[in-house]
Order: sequence, then structure tokens, then C-alpha cells
Amino acid sequence: MDLNQEIFDGGRKIPLVEEFYTIQGEGYHTGKAAYFIRVGGCDVGCSWCDTKFSWDPSLHPVVPAEQIVDHVLGHPAAAVVVTGGEPLMVPMDYLTGMLKEKGIETFLETSGSYPLSGTWDWICLSPKMNAPPLDAIFPLADELKVIIFEEADLEWAVENSKKVGEQCKLYLQPEWSRREQVLPLIIAFSKKSPRWMISLQSHKYMHIP
Repeated sequence: MDLNQEIFDGGRKIPLVEEFYTIQGEGYHTGKAAYFIRVGGCDVGCSWCDTKFSWDPSLHPVVPAEQIVDHVLGHPAAAVVVTGGEPLMVPMDYLTGMLKEKGIETFLETSGSYPLSGTWDWICLSPKMNAPPLDAIFPLADELKVIIFEEADLEWAVENSKKVGEQCKLYLQPEWSRREQVLPLIIAFSKKSPRWMISLQSHKYMHIP
């Protein structure tokens, strides 16, 4: 996807799909209150994606980064999750720089298919076969979260786990629509390979964003 970067003014403006204050439902920070910023634009094209509405950035307003930061500061939690779409399609240095100046923790959720930008306290790498991560992102990942749609995805998870650092947390997460089918596979795999932990989309069980 060829984004018109001039519109985003070096990241001073963000194609904003949605923003909301909620509880992180997945991965290492499950249960933590955080402000979510969903950035528009993604060309990875996962068939099972539950946020396909975010793929086309032209469908969403381009919002000044300052406005987003003001909204963050209106909530109690000093943590922000930037997700997408694929947020790294837009430069993140300006937004995260302002957030860090305000003492806000910054958490990124990315496929790793675009070069890293921004300043992050935590990087969750969720690799996708359609657009594999760039090599440079692997040693920087704090968390590797692999979505399991079918048994073959377990091999993909192992392949990617060999590229991250030893301190990186490893998670397998069932694709929501197939959770009943793949959970037994994930449970058995994690019992045999206990470095892997299981991530569930607990926000969906809680019926929150």
C-alpha cells in the first residue's frame, strides 16, 4: 500500500481509526488499563483479521498528533498502546516523543513488516506469513505473539522464535473464530515447549473494546 506520506506531515498527523480507554486483553500486559490508538493502513492482508475496517487509511480522518495526546492525558492510566492496521506505515517518532515527554509508557503492536520508528517501552511483534517481519525488528521485540489459525502456524511460531532475543516473551494466541478448534493444539504444544505461553483475547470475553 502506497500511503501519501505528505498528508501525515512526518507523523504530525495520524490516520486515526479509533481511540479508546480500556483494559489490554492480550499478551504480556493483559489486565493493564491503557489508552488505545488504532492507526489506519495495512497491506498485510490476513484473511482472518478482525480489524479489516482499518486497512484503508483514506476511510479515516487524519488527526493532529497533539489532539490524540490531549485525549490520552484526559484518562488516568499513563500507558498507551499503538496498534492498527499496521502503525509503522506512519512515522511514529513525533507522536511517541510527545507521549514520552508527558511520562506516558508507549507500547507498540506491529507485524514488523515496516521499519521501526518511534520510542517504545514495549514492542509486541506479531509476525504474519503474508508479510514477514524485517530482520531488524527481531532483536528489539519484547514479546512475540503469534496468531494460530491452523496447526501449520505452530511451525511459523517456532521459526520466528529462533530470531528473537532470549528475554523475549513468547505467546501463542488462538484466532478468535477458531479458538475451540485450535486451543487443544496450542495447549498441547505449550505443555511440550513451556517457554511458550498462551494469550487469550480476554477483552472479548469481558465484552469490552
